[in-house]
Amino acid sequence: MKLTIKKNNSGKRLDIFLTKTIKEYSRNQIQQLAKQGLVLVNGKTITPHYFLKTGDEVLFEKKKKINEERNINLSSNPKKNIIKKINDNLSNIKIVAKTKNYIIVNKPAGLITHGAEHIKSQTLADYFTSLYPSIKKVGDDPSRPGIVHRLDKEASGLMIVTKTQAGFDFFKNLFKKRLIEKNYTALVYGNIDINENQITFPIKRSASGFRMASLPLTKRGKKNIDGREAITEFTVIKKYINYTLLKLNIKTGRTHQIRVHLSAYGHPIVGDNLYGTKKTKEKNKKLDLKRIFLVATRLSFTDIDGQRQIYTVDLPEELQQLLKIIK
Repeated sequence: MKLTIKKNNSGKRLDIFLTKTIKEYSRNQIQQLAKQGLVLVNGKTITPHYFLKTGDEVLFEKKKKINEERNINLSSNPKKNIIKKINDNLSNIKIVAKTKNYIIVNKPAGLITHGAEHIKSQTLADYFTSLYPSIKKVGDDPSRPGIVHRLDKEASGLMIVTKTQAGFDFFKNLFKKRLIEKNYTALVYGNIDINENQITFPIKRSASGFRMASLPLTKRGKKNIDGREAITEFTVIKKYINYTLLKLNIKTGRTHQIRVHLSAYGHPIVGDNLYGTKKTKEKNKKLDLKRIFLVATRLSFTDIDGQRQIYTVDLPEELQQLLKIIK
């Protein structure tokens, strides 16, 4: 396929332009083809992030068959194949509820929610687009089909995956208006004296770029951590000698919000090496948990039909066992 770039498409990114022009390919697939030399601009191989100019000649070589994002080879029976061929985390996915417009899923720890250019492993989105191919067209971003919110790779628990565009738009609006109640259970280091509190430290991306930053007002000094509004409420479930088990409710949905808030509050989550202290990282090694003790245990909202829905899950077995041995 040969395309000549007109003035109205000048300045657009190559991969985004092709995704909108050639509907049967996702943006990740377009990026893969470009890296394989199957997309040429003016006769030359070029990065998928290239910004187009008026008059550019784009040559796109269609393949008879293209694998799912990140080259998943699917058989004619994707429901059977996806569990057999992809890593063990996918076989641990538990579907809690299924409706016309959405699915409630219990995501296991170790599984990424959706893909990105730098991600090579399989994702929750891969699993559901394999079971329900129509989900590939649901959402605002082809790399996040059906995904309306995220859960950290190292965490587990309840998530909403939308099956239709109507469902996606509905839940996107609920999240925007903060009409979905999300409760989490976390085990943190140290003993928290009070039984409940609200953490309101603003959050912004740190200078390192791969983690977030937040500091309580009393510790900021000259540091500028204005950031974005973030609200995390917690209630103590049980106090141990060296740990505290918490129920958490987030009013905002910032990246790593619970993890960075509890770290800034002085009580990092057990198993969290990204936001832990030197001391807690050493303790994490001894516990050998291989995940963070953070679980999305409850979701509550009024659905598209006006019915109130409440979904809950228990803590995974390995976390229940940990609670039996700590002091």
